[in-house]
Amino acid sequence: MARKVTTRRVVVSTVAAWLFGFLVFLPILWMILTSFKTELEAFATPPSFLLFHWTTENYAAVQERSDYFHHALNSLIVAGGSTLIAMLIAVPAAWSMAFAPTRRTKDILLWMLSTKMMPPVGVLVPIYLIFRSLGLLDSRAGLVAILCLGNLPIVIWMLFTYFKEIPRDILEAARMDGATIGRELIYVLTPMAIPGLASTLLLNFILAWNEAFWTLNLSTLEAAPLTVFIASYSSPEGLFWAKLSAASTLAIAPILILGWFSQRQLVRGLTFGAVK
Repeated sequence: MARKVTTRRVVVSTVAAWLFGFLVFLPILWMILTSFKTELEAFATPPSFLLFHWTTENYAAVQERSDYFHHALNSLIVAGGSTLIAMLIAVPAAWSMAFAPTRRTKDILLWMLSTKMMPPVGVLVPIYLIFRSLGLLDSRAGLVAILCLGNLPIVIWMLFTYFKEIPRDILEAARMDGATIGRELIYVLTPMAIPGLASTLLLNFILAWNEAFWTLNLSTLEAAPLTVFIASYSSPEGLFWAKLSAASTLAIAPILILGWFSQRQLVRGLTFGAVK
């Protein structure tokens, strides 16, 4: 028997959710507001929330100093390329682990997950030397490769979890009808796992877009994405908070818009298989 939910409980839960959401979003909101202040107002004590002189000079200064569109294009290529390659590798890998497991499947999954437990700085020197010898420093191809390999364990784990929720009988029926492995993946498994695939793709894209460690250490100018674009506003002369906030706002704007329009698909994918 379903438990009756009172109006008071709904109101309290809604208010609590809005308050929690506002607290989470407050740093981003403050950054956006600071980007429209002058440098003096950005340092003012006590700070002003809305009653200040609004200006867009910081955005003009940022674009004049740094080519935002060049860095944004690099971020799009690097994040999109690494995500697509990771998905192409992860889908058949997760399929084989979910529907054709061996005695070592769990060990392989645990080993892949353990690679994410190691601090990236632990392998920075060998990775840097390998990139230098292969001519991949400050190249989009190098960043695509390192971000793809870095996020691949998470992608495989997520897809493995989603694929395990798909009834095996459906795939066996497709095999009895003469479907090959390729047709089974494309025409049977993929349409059934679209929510899981979409959420995995979105999360992997966000992780690649926000990656700072490898992009800061393996790129300088030509392949520098938006993370390097933001870091360039930290100088020995100090931090210019208004301009730094404008640069940060420009950097998160594309991914914020993407997350806003795809939130329904993201939530659907994350809850895929949770309700039987």
